[in-house]
Amino acid sequence: MAGSSVKRRKLRVVTLVHSLIPYGGAERIARLITTGLDDSRFERTLCVSRSPRDEHTGHFEATRAELEAAGVRVLVLNRRFRFALWSWWPLVRLLRRERVDVLHAHQFGSNAWAALIGRLSRVPVVIAHEHSGISDQQALRRFIHREVVGRGSDVIVAASRNNEDRMIRVEGIDPKDVLFVPLGIPDPPQPTGRDLRAELDIARDQPVIGTVGVMRPEKALDILVRAAALLAPQFPGLRVLVAGDGAERQRLERLVQELGVGETVSFLGFRRDIPDVLAALDVAVCCSDFEASPLSVMEYMEAGKPMVATSVGGVPDIIDDGVHGLLVERQDPDGLAAAIAALLRDPERAAEMGARAQARRRGEFHIDLLVRRMEQLYEELYASKRADPSVNGSTSSG
Repeated sequence: MAGSSVKRRKLRVVTLVHSLIPYGGAERIARLITTGLDDSRFERTLCVSRSPRDEHTGHFEATRAELEAAGVRVLVLNRRFRFALWSWWPLVRLLRRERVDVLHAHQFGSNAWAALIGRLSRVPVVIAHEHSGISDQQALRRFIHREVVGRGSDVIVAASRNNEDRMIRVEGIDPKDVLFVPLGIPDPPQPTGRDLRAELDIARDQPVIGTVGVMRPEKALDILVRAAALLAPQFPGLRVLVAGDGAERQRLERLVQELGVGETVSFLGFRRDIPDVLAALDVAVCCSDFEASPLSVMEYMEAGKPMVATSVGGVPDIIDDGVHGLLVERQDPDGLAAAIAALLRDPERAAEMGARAQARRRGEFHIDLLVRRMEQLYEELYASKRADPSVNGSTSSG
């Protein structure tokens, strides 16, 4: 029969992100999902709303080339102002002209715009992906999240159970409209063998702790600096390595000088050799005030590093206290220092935690698992819209 041999066309998926900055977990996850989608079942476009700052232009062009080499079309809107409504027209035109099936946005701003533009453009499936959550002090954002994103999206994907719970309990979003999906990372490259300790004139027997991430206020790196001041007298030769850059760097550098730990704390800046940085550490640290599911913690796990992390957001979803690492309260330099000291003084226990953490990351938090879950979600939501005759244009065979 003729109808039984009709091949279903690919689903047309557009991913919407704010930027292609060289750091930031949400942007990285968006790219990884988009490139990971099965290209025999999905047509993939990544839409970037903002132009890169001058210092990020090289990274932007390199990332764009990688995406296009992987078969992903890249649309850049060059939106320079928050309310530059005209900048959204190329995306609206694409959504309408190509009858896009799925619009998947990441992070608050993109989620809100996608909820509005997606519905106005009659996109059958609109998905919001919340990575970091909204604080109690952001009443307007909570309102927009509930009334615009919650009502305008088919589902809000939460990156942690903590985010899922807050959306339902605090923001009042219907539980059926929220879905927790664990994040994941790809298998990272192996360390190159480059000896970072030697480059920094650190001996083999010197204790080294460190962290990787963007220098934003919520990362609370000042707590790590204060913990370093407490640890330095206990561990002669201690070194604290901070890989990353951002707006907080000057404030942190001033704090280092005020506390007299300039010989202890080293700011390495933005690094592309993270496996080599992690290989140099004895203990990895995450001291954030709030997180969803930090990719840096997953990288520590993959490197087999024992870690100390604040028990915030989705971190307890990833790390069981005393099993894969040690969890401490936020904004507690004394507690952070005590936990780090405990691992430095018991390297055998620390190594066992690192090995268990590595095994868990490989079994539960891999990017392939996340991509397959997203593919299934796209297809299920689109199929449900096709089956509903009240949905505009969704019964078309395309």
